[in-house]
Amino acid sequence: MSSDVISELLHAVATSGYHPDAVTSALIEAIADEPVSSFVSHHEPTFDRHEIRRHMSVLALTPTRLVVTHTDEHPGDALLPEPYTTTTAESIALHRLNTVVVTRLVTTSDQSLQEAVLTISWGTVSRLELEPAICDDPDCTADHGYSGAITGDDFTLRISAAADGGHAVERLLAFAKTLNAASARSKAPA
Repeated sequence: MSSDVISELLHAVATSGYHPDAVTSALIEAIADEPVSSFVSHHEPTFDRHEIRRHMSVLALTPTRLVVTHTDEHPGDALLPEPYTTTTAESIALHRLNTVVVTRLVTTSDQSLQEAVLTISWGTVSRLELEPAICDDPDCTADHGYSGAITGDDFTLRISAAADGGHAVERLLAFAKTLNAASARSKAPA
């Protein structure tokens, strides 16, 4: 592993204070001794009625793969009555990435960067959006079925300057740039 980048990654996980042992263990196993060229981590609390639930996403880029880990807290259920945490790690070969979409939100007045959204698709999860189909006749009452679109949506990460700081938004954009370059190289003809 690239010692500087992996040290910085492990430091980011540790300083988040969010189940660092579970997150670190999942990352180390998934990275599997490959060097890490870039990463982004995001720890986010969410409010669910009277509870605060937290989750953390970490993306790490190696020469051959994108490693995505996601850790969630659960309040307890029939499976396990006490609160518990789950961590999932997925490794995606770079040549399998279909799309990398980056959306930037900037203010109109001074063009300051307010947030960025990174959406990555590799063909595992798709979102289907349907709506009733209509025709051009305003008096038509016939059922024209549905029309819709299928969108690849395997992973989305939104980071805002207001919640996470401008440096976190910049880090997401730097990661996206590195991921785009690595994805393009993996598809280049030999």
